[in-house]
Amino acid sequence: MRALIQRVSEASVTVEGETLGEIGAGLLVLVCAMQGDTTAEADKLAAKVARCRIFQDDAGKMNLSLRDIGGAALVVSQFTLAADTRSGNRPGFSSAAPPAEGQRLYEYFADRMAAEGLPVQRGRFGADMKVRLLNDGPVTIWIEV
Repeated sequence: MRALIQRVSEASVTVEGETLGEIGAGLLVLVCAMQGDTTAEADKLAAKVARCRIFQDDAGKMNLSLRDIGGAALVVSQFTLAADTRSGNRPGFSSAAPPAEGQRLYEYFADRMAAEGLPVQRGRFGADMKVRLLNDGPVTIWIEV
């Protein structure tokens, strides 16, 4: 699985004008299941994201995790993280998990983030979502397990 995490001061996701998820300080987590991924990869990814120390401590050093700051996660599915841009000008997405499996792993991942003791908001798998964020830092990190 792959995730692109962004440290945010706030973030929200809407579908057709309806706000589905909204958080204050925390992480916007864009997540993609790849072909062959299982719940084991989702477990590893959720643990890694929850424990990633990218928030500043009192000394200004990135030393605190999402859990340490009492932050929340906005988890949004994004199959385009599977983009293969090695040839041509149009990305290919054949390495992404099939939609049914991608949705199952996306939901499982979000549930695992919540099981880490974090408040979790979600987007809607497969929907045309509008994501707003106020990037803090900016801090953006690619994680793959």
